[in-house]
Amino acid sequence: MWGSYCENALEKRTPYREAHLAGLTQQKASGLLTALGPTTDNTKVFGTYEADSESTVRQLIESDPYWQNGIWTDYSIYEWNQVF
Repeated sequence: MWGSYCENALEKRTPYREAHLAGLTQQKASGLLTALGPTTDNTKVFGTYEADSESTVRQLIESDPYWQNGIWTDYSIYEWNQVF
């Protein structure tokens, strides 16, 4: 998953950060989320998931407080063929 952050995301995310991280922790523990984080300039987000379908990943993203509150402004999902 590649996505974008809103302007001033570091400040705007504060009220939603705890719930966001709790959800990611739960996804990671269940094996769905393998990695997620921002680019170093905090303008993009990148995540990898181990899911049965694209709809599962979309559901995870769209239920995240960052998506629901406009911190993430858009996203795209790409299937990835891990070679190494």
